[in-house]
Amino acid sequence: MKILTYFKNIYYGWVILFIAGLGVFFSGPGQTYSNSVFIDEYIRDFGWSRSEVSGLYSFATLAAGLLMILVGRFIDRFGQRLMMVVIGTAFAIACFFNSIVSSMWMLAIGFFLIRLLGQGSMSLIPNTLVAQWFVKRRGFAFSLKTLGSFASAMSFPLINTWLIQTWSWQFAWRLWGILLLVVFVPIAFFGVRNKPEDMGLQPDGNKNQLERMKPVLGTTVVETSEEDWTLKEAMRTKSFWAILICVGIPAMVNTGITFHIISIFGSNELKPEIAAMVLSLMAIVGIPMSLISGVITEKVRTNYLLLFIFIIEVILLFLLLMTTNILVAILFGTIWGVANGFERIALNVIWPNYFGRKYIGSINGVGVTVGVLGSAFGPLPFGIGFDMFQSYAPVLMFVLIFPIIGIICSLIAKKPNKAQIRQHA
Repeated sequence: MKILTYFKNIYYGWVILFIAGLGVFFSGPGQTYSNSVFIDEYIRDFGWSRSEVSGLYSFATLAAGLLMILVGRFIDRFGQRLMMVVIGTAFAIACFFNSIVSSMWMLAIGFFLIRLLGQGSMSLIPNTLVAQWFVKRRGFAFSLKTLGSFASAMSFPLINTWLIQTWSWQFAWRLWGILLLVVFVPIAFFGVRNKPEDMGLQPDGNKNQLERMKPVLGTTVVETSEEDWTLKEAMRTKSFWAILICVGIPAMVNTGITFHIISIFGSNELKPEIAAMVLSLMAIVGIPMSLISGVITEKVRTNYLLLFIFIIEVILLFLLLMTTNILVAILFGTIWGVANGFERIALNVIWPNYFGRKYIGSINGVGVTVGVLGSAFGPLPFGIGFDMFQSYAPVLMFVLIFPIIGIICSLIAKKPNKAQIRQHA
């Protein structure tokens, strides 16, 4: 009986947090780190060129990104529970569809569906769900949810490679479709509640629950108040547009580096195995850093955290210019992991912290759109620059402009005040 009483006293938001992390994990089939394993299979089986497949992927990502604004509006209107079940089911069907692609147009549709439903929607919905259930513990909650993202990034490439080598790429797609339907969708249907008020609860739990969690979380509960902004109201602030720029820049820079990292390292006479090691090291370092940044976010202004992130990005780009041996490569991967861990928390927490919970789907949906568009355009300057100069050095120097812009925008992105907006209306 004591055990049952203990579990009854646990805030249901922690269950929601687990499901949100599971949702981010199952976004994997729509992410680039998962799809990259299938690219060579398409080229070998169908005789398509790498540029054709890459072009379709970029186009599909762009098209999917533009629709994320609508997905955000649907979340506000229908709630996270229904959207998670519908999107999860549709995503499973998209996986089955990708298992039967046999032409370029089918591949284009397949890419579009998994980028829209997986990379975009299955990332956006958990973010808005966690924001509804946590306010004072939001930074820490997001850091725990991010563990699902890192787990996905580390496991999907390995699992997909094994599935393809053991059976086929078609089998791999079908297995993920089955797991989405059998594991994720039922858990979302029975476990998700849109907000704590639906269960007669308050965000973060009641005061006694917060006091019990202090020794576990090791942080001080800071009293916070939230104002709910509509998307139109948010768009009237400088902070909104500054944050959008801060969201788009890391997405563009990180995707560009990731997409071309083997080529970048190769131009410095480093083997592909070292590039793969750096990617894994980045994910490994990012896990503890996301937990640390979650705690820091609760104590430090979020725009100051963004400032720190862009300063690190400037250092990263300079370091990449000098990465000519394995020791510098390890240093680069470690610092990259630090930046990545902070980015994944700060860029998600800042939306509900600044603009409240009520319309978080619409507002965060715009942020996800910009992030997806940034990731779609990211590889282009690196590829074009290398073709022009036969070196990545000029490109890296040019790309330095963007984190410097990010530094300026992070200083502008202070928390807005509704009263000041009304005075200027």
